[in-house]
Amino acid sequence: MDIPGVKSISVVLPPLASHLATVKRRLLVIAATITAAFVLTFAYAAELIEWFKRPFPDDLIFYGPTEALFAAVKVSLLAGVVLSLPVILYQFWKFIEPALLPREQRWAIPLFCLAAGFFALGMVFCNLVILPLVIQFFVSFGMDRALTPQLAVGTYVDFNVKFLLIFGLAFELPLVLTLLARVGYVSPALLVCYRKHAIMVALILSAVVTPDATLFTMLLMAIPLMVLYEVGILGTRLFGRRRSPGEPDVGGAGPVPVGTAGQRAQ
Repeated sequence: MDIPGVKSISVVLPPLASHLATVKRRLLVIAATITAAFVLTFAYAAELIEWFKRPFPDDLIFYGPTEALFAAVKVSLLAGVVLSLPVILYQFWKFIEPALLPREQRWAIPLFCLAAGFFALGMVFCNLVILPLVIQFFVSFGMDRALTPQLAVGTYVDFNVKFLLIFGLAFELPLVLTLLARVGYVSPALLVCYRKHAIMVALILSAVVTPDATLFTMLLMAIPLMVLYEVGILGTRLFGRRRSPGEPDVGGAGPVPVGTAGQRAQ
């Protein structure tokens, strides 16, 4: 006896299982790469911590027996992720490649370079501009009140790693907006229309993701996000998809894709 819906489910499940297997395989490759990079960078944990503490001239201390070890692990893991970034981007690209047309696949290498470059630029900007300002502000605040700064290495490294990762990811915003405009999901006019909403989201997001919820650090995060949003609008104007007259502002009204995602109709 035929059960309604069983046939459609049997048609959907094999492609879904294949996609899940692909995701699992690529995640395993990424995990193995990060692990190998972590083992390599852990040997240089002392040098990495020394590089981290440049904005703070005094020696770092540790209170618990494992605090120094976990600080070294965090620094080494961050360095391992940065070293593994080409592999991470490549695996992500190979996963979405079947969903792209041949003319879209030509952008693979430029996108790799841009994504890695924006991430590195965000970390460099954070390390050279944001972290010195933040650390100097908080240390000076305590010293002005006759307090002696003695920073624990675990807290200090955790504070720095969070800021570096946040800014590295935040600097991907212009690239993400440009790609969304390139495939037709957003337009410069739409981004301009929602500028006020984007500013509000930047403020809320900054208050949530920054390691401490002070107004100073929130603004140091929110202002670059607003600037990056404007850069994203510029990118959509320069490299976004050119719409034909009468085409809707967002996707969804076009013909239904036929066959595989790589053969979809435009």
